Amino acid sequence: MKINEKPQGEVMVLNLSGKIMGGDDHELFHTEIKTLINEGFVDLVLNMSKVNWINSTGLGVLVSGFHSLKKNGGVMKICDVSSRIDNILNVTQLKLVFETYETEEEAVGSFGK
Repeated sequence: MKINEKPQGEVMVLNLSGKIMGGDDHELFHTEIKTLINEGFVDLVLNMSKVNWINSTGLGVLVSGFHSLKKNGGVMKICDVSSRIDNILNVTQLKLVFETYETEEEAVGSFGK
């Protein structure tokens, strides 16, 4: 997994790419979340347009990040998921946990409401 940051006002957009499989990805993502919280960014959008695979451990990585942000008064939202990953989120019922949006603009805009 690769992570690129793109601040949008008070919201940080993380453009994720590659596969999210746990292991090294967990450490990378956890460090990223801790750094952002320390910098004052607790509202995140994960743009997953370039994520081509996620396994159950990878889902755990996202859930862990979600809870870290929530403990610090923040929210994590997801946008631009492929139909394959959308299906995984449905089957695992994680669509009940994560707010998902079609586009990055919708996801970022939802924080103002």
